[in-house]
Amino acid sequence: MEGRVVRISIAPVKSLHLVNPDEIELGTAGVTGDRRFWLVDADRRLVNGKRHSELMRVHSEWDEDSRRLALMFPDGSVVEGEVEPGEPFEAELYGTPHPSRTVDGPWEEALSRFAGEALTLLWSEGGAQDRGNDRGGWASVVSRGSLERMRAEAGAADPVDGRRFRMLFEIDGVEAHEEDSWLGRRVAIGEAKIVPVGDIGRCVVTTCDPDTAVSDFDTLKLLAGYRRDGVVEPLPFGVYCDVAVPGRVRVGDPVRLVVPNAVQA
Repeated sequence: MEGRVVRISIAPVKSLHLVNPDEIELGTAGVTGDRRFWLVDADRRLVNGKRHSELMRVHSEWDEDSRRLALMFPDGSVVEGEVEPGEPFEAELYGTPHPSRTVDGPWEEALSRFAGEALTLLWSEGGAQDRGNDRGGWASVVSRGSLERMRAEAGAADPVDGRRFRMLFEIDGVEAHEEDSWLGRRVAIGEAKIVPVGDIGRCVVTTCDPDTAVSDFDTLKLLAGYRRDGVVEPLPFGVYCDVAVPGRVRVGDPVRLVVPNAVQA
C-alpha cells in the first residue's frame, strides 16, 4: 500500500471553518495551534457544530508566533488583534478537565453575537482535539476511497467533500476504508509516523456542508445502513491516531505502512 496526502485541515478555533495549509509540523501532541481556541456556553459546556453549525461559516487566521488572531464573518466584518491569554478557567472537554485560559479582546463578543448566545472563548493550553490527551488522538486520517464508497452508497453524482469530517489528513490511493485495517500498525506519512488507535464514530456535524453549514447530506443514515458498528465507536468513518515519530507532512507526501503485518507500539 502506498497512498498520498491530498488535503491537510486544521481549525485554529475549534468548530469554526477549516484552514487548509500546504504543510504542517506534526508533533507528539498534534499540530501546534490546531484547536488552540475553543468555546463554552454559560454553563461551561462545549459549544460546537452540533449546537451552532453556523460557526463553520466563520473563517479564522492564527499565527502561533505573533499570537495574532483574525476572525472573518459572513457579512464581511473582521475582528482581529493580538491574543494575551488571561486567567485560568476550569472547564471540561468530554468529561475530562481541560487546562484553559480566558481570552480578553473583541473575539468573544463577536462570536456571541453571531451565535445568538453568550459564549466564552478559551485558550487551550495543549489543543482541544476531541480524542487527544488520554486517548492519543492527536492526528486523524480518512481516505478518498472511503469518501467515494459513501458517495456510491448515497447514489450521489458529486463527490463527498472530505471537509465534512474535519480530519487532519485526507489521503488518496488506497481502497475504501482501508485505513480501518491500520489500527495498531505504524504508518509513515511524510516525515512523520503515526499509529491509528481507533475508528471515529460520527455525529450530526458531518451532515452539514462545510461552507454553508446547511444540513444537506445524511451521512448518519448512510453509515447506519452499511457501517453501523465500529471497532471502537459506532457509525465509524476514518481513524484517529497517536504520533509515534514527529515530522513535517506536506500535501503530496507518500503514505505507507512501515511494517504491514505487525502491531507497532
